[in-house]
Amino acid sequence: MKLPAFLHLRRLEGRIVALFLALLVLVQLTSWMITYANIRRSTEVAVEAELKTGQRMLGHLLAQDAQQRVAVLRQLENNHGIRSVLAEAAGMPATEFADTLFSALDSKNSQLVDASVIAYVSADFRLVTATRPQAEAFVALLPALIQAKEAEDAGNEPSGRASLALVGGRAYQLVFVPVKAAGLGGWLMMAVDLQSEPLRELQTLSGLRSVFLLRPAEGQAWAPLGSVLDAATTGQVAGQVQAAEPTFSLQLGEEEMRGLYVPLLRSGDQQLAVLLLRSFDQAFESYRTLRQTLGTLTVLGILAFALGSVLTARRISRPIKTLADSAERLGAGDYATPVAQDGSADEVGDLARAFEAMRQGIQQRDASLNELAFQDQLTRLPNRAGFVQVLERWLNGHAEAPCAVLTLGLDRFKHVNDVQGHDFGDLLLQKVAQRLQALLPASEDALARLNGDEFALLLSQADESAALALADAIHRDFERPLRIKDQTVDLSAGIGLALAPAHGREAKQLLSRATLAMFEAKKRQNGSVFYSASLDAGSQESLSLLSELRHAVEAGELRLYLQPKVDLQSGRIISAEALVRWQHPERGLVPPMQFIPFAEQTGFIRALTAWVIEASAAAWAQARAQDLALRISVNLSTRDLLDQDLPAKIQAMLDAHGARSDALCLEITESAIMDDPQRALHTLQQLQERGFKMSIDDFGTGYSSLAYLKRLPVHELKIDKSFVMAMESDLGDAKIVRSTIELAHNLGLSVVAEGVESAKAWRLLAALGCDEGQGYFIAKPMPQEQFLDWLRAWRAPEIGSIGADTMLSQLD
Repeated sequence: MKLPAFLHLRRLEGRIVALFLALLVLVQLTSWMITYANIRRSTEVAVEAELKTGQRMLGHLLAQDAQQRVAVLRQLENNHGIRSVLAEAAGMPATEFADTLFSALDSKNSQLVDASVIAYVSADFRLVTATRPQAEAFVALLPALIQAKEAEDAGNEPSGRASLALVGGRAYQLVFVPVKAAGLGGWLMMAVDLQSEPLRELQTLSGLRSVFLLRPAEGQAWAPLGSVLDAATTGQVAGQVQAAEPTFSLQLGEEEMRGLYVPLLRSGDQQLAVLLLRSFDQAFESYRTLRQTLGTLTVLGILAFALGSVLTARRISRPIKTLADSAERLGAGDYATPVAQDGSADEVGDLARAFEAMRQGIQQRDASLNELAFQDQLTRLPNRAGFVQVLERWLNGHAEAPCAVLTLGLDRFKHVNDVQGHDFGDLLLQKVAQRLQALLPASEDALARLNGDEFALLLSQADESAALALADAIHRDFERPLRIKDQTVDLSAGIGLALAPAHGREAKQLLSRATLAMFEAKKRQNGSVFYSASLDAGSQESLSLLSELRHAVEAGELRLYLQPKVDLQSGRIISAEALVRWQHPERGLVPPMQFIPFAEQTGFIRALTAWVIEASAAAWAQARAQDLALRISVNLSTRDLLDQDLPAKIQAMLDAHGARSDALCLEITESAIMDDPQRALHTLQQLQERGFKMSIDDFGTGYSSLAYLKRLPVHELKIDKSFVMAMESDLGDAKIVRSTIELAHNLGLSVVAEGVESAKAWRLLAALGCDEGQGYFIAKPMPQEQFLDWLRAWRAPEIGSIGADTMLSQLD
């Protein structure tokens, strides 16, 4: 038997109906569960409130009973006949005393007396007479009770009082009044066994069931004293008491109850409490009508929704089935038969018209358009769109697998194109494509030409090390020049790398980030660069980092570190280089290389430079206050030099701390000058006019140092540490250091050597005439707070015996 379409889950009608009904059932069940939970919670709150109310009512009932019994004692105390009896009460038998009392009271109060122990006690708390023999036990309690009540009266004249007492394993309500008749004094006392009468009154008033409980000692079981329950139930309740929790649940047979434990009295090890009980099932049952109504509405809603979803599904599925038939014809290559349309203006009608437009478009095009759209015609490789398509397919098919995207940009390709012609350039690109194709390690890897001299590579199943290995392989392969038309062409390229999922899971995003890294690699001329957030000033990560940097300046998270510079001839510390560190509240001490390049890219470096200059001026002032001579070197970036107001800003910060221009030495790198030589030179000349000492940092690592050196108003050269650290073992580096020192001295400049890591390096530099040294052998950068103490304790090491004559002789 064939099922109707709306019952077949593989058909659209069936899925629509199933989805709608599933959603409705889910919503209704969720609503039902939430409503049920709220009803149950409301019942819990109501029951708890009833128990609390019952606690207060029981207190009122006990207080009323006590007041009634006090009134009885007052009636006795005021009765002239009783006073006469009390005057002669010593030695009076209990039965005679009781009969006398009964005769003095009305019938109602006589019943109260009959159920009690009444005693007359002298002022010194001796039992004079009583209606029952066991009165001695109550008399023993009377002094402490009276003392407590007198303390409560706070000095007022004592009146009738009541209190609970535990005697002989029973609980009693003990009331007492002073006898004020002349010549008598003492106390009248009544002890009433606390049984179930107040509990029955409570049940009548509130419907709560309750039990008086007594525990003879800590750790022993509770014993019932009075109860409105039957004996078996009372014993079951006593066994479930939870004194640690005032309100708790307990089960009596099949009935769920809520109990409220109320402590009444603790006397020594004995404890008296009352347990109030309310049936949770009965309280919850009061909401039955509401639950039944909700259930009925739920069922009716599901039925109505089912009918509506079936009708809706049929209305949608029938025209879609017609369109599906048309799509099958188009898939089979039948472009001549028009798509059937019913002229409706709804979404299905729009879909039918779109199908017809598609049919007409397909009919007018041929398969070559696909090839033109996704293939580079010169190299027959995928173009940018084709590469994005390949990358998207791989990412979608390997959701959790890593991969790498490499973008490669040839160096000097425009120059080759201009000199040798475009035909030569096309041949060069084809040869490069062949080389790159041969380097791909796996069949799933892909190569594409993006545009011009840029290529992209997909390295599947690759992590950071595998991507870097491929980039290194490309660089090594490019070390072999190409031969094209009897011309030799040297190859080099900048390569940018982006990893999935670390740098994204979207094809266009990965390609864009790899391209950013490629531009950075070409800019730095250092081969390969991995993408980082600092390269992308528009990324969310970089925006977050910029916000954190701004907060770091405002919140005082930056720290000034100083690294000393020593006069290599005298051994005196004469200056120090200012360095900035970021004390991040979560990541700890952040080194400068993790935020300085980003600050330079975004322009925030100006704010960091201003902070360093301000902190350096303050450090100089602190050193001067302690009679310590110190000059602090501060690095300036490209963006700093392009700021024509920089000299005035620096001077203002120095003036604020009473510092002169000779307090600072401003260090600049060659690359900072080369970005805009004219503006940078103008800024440097202004700084020179104000008396600032200036230094060329990392000298010897650029391309045009000598060409610009003679034009720059500088006073000092800093030899890059890469030469200094290697000169002990590399004669070539030692000669470069010597030549740089001689060149600087011939130009009238002083020389600072970075990277002094050993006593031998100090000895060699001093012998070569270097003026100052800086490095870990002298001291590592240290917080500004520690620097002055270190400076006062500094003693130059003895290096005269360090052997360096062999190296020096080789340099001659």
